[in-house]
Amino acid sequence: MYQKVLVPLDGSKLAENVLPHVEMMVKAGAGEVILTTVTERISAYSYNVQLTPLSETLPALEPVVKMPVSVGKMQRQGERYLNRIAKGLTKKGIKVRTSVLLGNPADEIQSLAEEEGVDLIIMSSHGRSGHSRWALGSISDKMLRSSQVPMLLVKPTDS
Repeated sequence: MYQKVLVPLDGSKLAENVLPHVEMMVKAGAGEVILTTVTERISAYSYNVQLTPLSETLPALEPVVKMPVSVGKMQRQGERYLNRIAKGLTKKGIKVRTSVLLGNPADEIQSLAEEEGVDLIIMSSHGRSGHSRWALGSISDKMLRSSQVPMLLVKPTDS
């Protein structure tokens, strides 16, 4: 019935409580699992400065905008995390893709669900750990209220 299942994770063990449910859904006929995590945007300032050459023989200098290094590090951490989870699912014969997103978690998850045409979103309903706690509380609530895609919310176990 479900051909594409989207699984948002935040790096916490509580969020990973959805994985046994994902495995059951896939064994019941889902074709593909898409694991995702969202790195929240870092606000940065850039200045548009017009630099004029000191003489006519030197060209005008273009302003340089630098991206914070931490964004790249966070993306790589997200990729390593999702790849570790994907490897475990792949060993069980499950077709898996990963996607690290940047922005507002609920908005980005919903956009990905729409772009990919997913049939089901499976995520944790609440909890109190993880580096950003996004998948464990207000995000799942916001998703449940606004998503057009069916959702399975899993209450984490106390372990």
